[in-house]
Amino acid sequence: MNNRVLYLLVQNHQGVLARISGLLSGRGYNVESFTAGRTNEEGLTRITLVCRGDDSIIDQVKKQLNKIIDIVKVVDLSERPTVDRELALIKVAAKPGERGELFQLADIFKATVKDVGTTSIVLEITGSTDEVDDLLLLLDGQVLELARSGLVSMERGKKETKEIF
Repeated sequence: MNNRVLYLLVQNHQGVLARISGLLSGRGYNVESFTAGRTNEEGLTRITLVCRGDDSIIDQVKKQLNKIIDIVKVVDLSERPTVDRELALIKVAAKPGERGELFQLADIFKATVKDVGTTSIVLEITGSTDEVDDLLLLLDGQVLELARSGLVSMERGKKETKEIF
C-alpha cells in the first residue's frame, strides 16, 4: 500500500474539518498527514490529505468525501506532477562547543537556525518529506522536540512546447 495525496477544496464553514476527520476515522482510513489553510478564494479552505491505501481504498475515500456537502472538489494528485513541501521545526541538543557540525548539516540541507539556547538549537527545514526524513535520520539521538506541518502539495503548471517551423 502506498501513500496517496488528495487535495480537497472545501467551504470554510464551522464543523467541516470535524465532519471530514470523523468520516475518515469512523471508517478506519489511515491518515498519514492532514493540512488545511486558506486559499486565494474567499470562503474556501484547501486541505492536503495524505492517506495510505490501495486503489480500491482510495476510491472509497474519494466517494465518501464527495458526499460531504461542504466539499467543493476532491482531486487525487498521486499520479500528477506536483510540487510538494513540508515544514519541520527541530529542537536539537547542542552544547556550545558542539554546534559546528550541526550548523554544517543545517547548511547542507538548506535548513535555518531559528533559535539558539544554552543547551539546544532549533532548526527550520522546508523541503520534500524525504529531505526532512533524511535530516532527522542524521540527527538521530540528538532531537529533543519535533513539530512537522504535514505535506502541502500543488499540481505543477502545464508546460507547453512551441512548434518551431
